[in-house]
Amino acid sequence: MSHLFEPLKLRDVTFKNRIGIPPMCQYSARDGMAADWHLVHYGSRAVGGAGLMILEATAVVPEGRISAGDLGLWKDEQIAPLARIAELAKANDCVPALQLAHAGRKASVGLGWGEQRTLRADEGGWQAVAPSAVSFGDGYAQPHELNLDEIAGIVTAFVAAAKRAVAAGFQAVEIHAAHGYLMHEFLSPLANRRTDQYGGSFDNRTRLLREVVAAIRVVWPDKLPLLVRLSATDWVEGGWSADETVELCRSLKALGVDLADISTAGLVPTAKIPAAPGFQTSFATRVRQEAGLPAAAVGLITSALQADHIVRSGQADMVLIGREILRNPYWPLQAAQELHQVAVWPNQYLRAAPSGSIGR
Repeated sequence: MSHLFEPLKLRDVTFKNRIGIPPMCQYSARDGMAADWHLVHYGSRAVGGAGLMILEATAVVPEGRISAGDLGLWKDEQIAPLARIAELAKANDCVPALQLAHAGRKASVGLGWGEQRTLRADEGGWQAVAPSAVSFGDGYAQPHELNLDEIAGIVTAFVAAAKRAVAAGFQAVEIHAAHGYLMHEFLSPLANRRTDQYGGSFDNRTRLLREVVAAIRVVWPDKLPLLVRLSATDWVEGGWSADETVELCRSLKALGVDLADISTAGLVPTAKIPAAPGFQTSFATRVRQEAGLPAAAVGLITSALQADHIVRSGQADMVLIGREILRNPYWPLQAAQELHQVAVWPNQYLRAAPSGSIGR
């Protein structure tokens, strides 16, 4: 059996294979509510054969949205449309997960295909917040520096959103601590200039993420896995580093995190990123081997053979396929065929399935 198609168990949840769909914003919500686009988009991928599907960045507070089109889970009314997606995924043997997020100083910008700058109030924008009053870059406004009471409120908001994710039927949640958003901003000394208990030393800069993880683990069912997405490096001298990522993952494992989703960058717009096929995989390998925490690799993983090699050679426990699954929702089914595995097709599509496929 190809290792890519072996099951993976985290706590009481079993993923039918090692293929996951990473969170990819659709910028199609209104007031944080999932719409018809989300149901169709995620539904078509849930039937495509992946073992895990992580829904896009879902803001825990309104001002934590990247854009006005982001999903949210800051109020109970947002539960029902997300629950439809979670139920559809489970019915097709695809584990539904939800990424809980706060955009920090990168909030209040245009939709993903629009101009990326801070919107003015008359354009529908709002005040962004951050660990320090340091803007992301040209076109981005100076954020409000969070005080201690506001930081405590963010922890509370993450916990409340996690409770709503339970009510919506998700089988995993992922805390977004990557790509230059709020949790990552606290981690990196390039964005965090604080001199209190949330700034300066490694322990202080990682404090907020550790507090959020510990608080969510209390309310998140013990039988369900908790994931964290991290940028393993800022790709900038003096920024967050791979060594720090490994050290942090040791702490996160002790706090009840079950898998680290390892990406890179996003904190500094001028970072020079050596993008190439599988260029981030080695960071996942370090987390897996040095921190002892299961890890998922992501980034320019495009072919079945490449994905299978990453898992088979022990570089990562799971691969997350992003752009390829945007292009082709049925990439996992085709990968099974290429790797000579039994492909499990939806019964409704069996008439079009290759010989040797079975129905679900």
